[in-house]
Amino acid sequence: MTSFPELGSPSAPWTTTAAVWRALLALAVVFIMLATTGWTAVRSHRAGEDVRTAALSAWLHGSIAGHPLPRPDAAPDALARFFGSLTGAQRDRLADRYPLVVGNLDGAPLTLRYRANREALDQARKVEKHRMRENDLTPAGRRDAERRMHRFESLMDGGRQILAFDPTGAGRVAEVTGDLDRAERVSVVVPGVDTNVLTFEKTQRAYTAPVGMARSLYAAERKASPGTRTAVIAWADYTSPAGVGMDAATGKLATEGALRLRALVRALPGSAPVSLFCHSYGSVVCGVAVRDMSPRVTDVAVAGSPGMRADHVSELRTSARIWAMRDPDDWIQGVPHLEVGGLGHGADPVSAGFGARLLSSRGAEGHAGYFEPGTTSLANFAGIGVGLPSAVSCAKASSGCADDLA
Repeated sequence: MTSFPELGSPSAPWTTTAAVWRALLALAVVFIMLATTGWTAVRSHRAGEDVRTAALSAWLHGSIAGHPLPRPDAAPDALARFFGSLTGAQRDRLADRYPLVVGNLDGAPLTLRYRANREALDQARKVEKHRMRENDLTPAGRRDAERRMHRFESLMDGGRQILAFDPTGAGRVAEVTGDLDRAERVSVVVPGVDTNVLTFEKTQRAYTAPVGMARSLYAAERKASPGTRTAVIAWADYTSPAGVGMDAATGKLATEGALRLRALVRALPGSAPVSLFCHSYGSVVCGVAVRDMSPRVTDVAVAGSPGMRADHVSELRTSARIWAMRDPDDWIQGVPHLEVGGLGHGADPVSAGFGARLLSSRGAEGHAGYFEPGTTSLANFAGIGVGLPSAVSCAKASSGCADDLA
């Protein structure tokens, strides 16, 4: 069994010189591969005031109708009961007064969260607009402020349903496509490295960004099963690794992200089955999260995965079906699939010994093409998302991957 310090299990001691050299060689290869084959260069998150911490402090000292406000980390059902006890005007007042808190509260009504996050985005937009006029700001800083301002404006467009938003640092965000309250099937897209508020959506190569991935999946699910009410969440509400570095080669950020992903699933309304679609480092997050995930999660599909921090699907300790695919031209295949002393993410999910159901990725190109419209990879995701086995195409090496599905 692979051991992962981030999960609290002890690491095997390095008892031989050969083991040390093997670990160093593996790490060197990882960095070389990432630096030469497309993983972006190292960059730091933008420093800035932690406005969410200030908002949480204000919330903890606030009240409504003479009653103290509940702790923001209270259980979702407790928060749901609290908001259910308020009038519509009182709920709106809290959303307007504490948008960065209400917009991220698991258990708050969805429409209230959407409203609160729209207000939080408007406030963040004004902050960046003001920053652009600061005399001591460098040209690079001014460009960064302008890009962030335009991103916040874009997220406020029309009837976009922003489920979570935090402008602190590089920023976190999640968006819903479809009617999450009435959905019969829910899909969650979990992206990988270099995901932040600026890369959440792209004009060029739109389907390589979380928003494009989610919208593409939603359209494909509607096509696969027009009569099924679906909702897709573009979930970038965790701190992902920023380019090449130790964060990308270890599970620290995946462990932190897994806690947030579990909380998201736990707080989803209704009882609809949930499928996770995890790309690149997002599959590491899903691999950690699924070990203690709500039974509502019936399927976990990974694409372009560096590993799920396990040597075999049995180590994931889940009843969910585990699916995996990789395009033949995906550079991630060159990354060593092993774990030594906390470095690396375990076995290759598309290897025969891992035990995942292997899906065809026909039509996808490279590491970021799995959600492109018209690809078999996207059609496979859609089939899983709507619970339609007949729409799933197995990889040649795993022709029976969907045989036992109802």
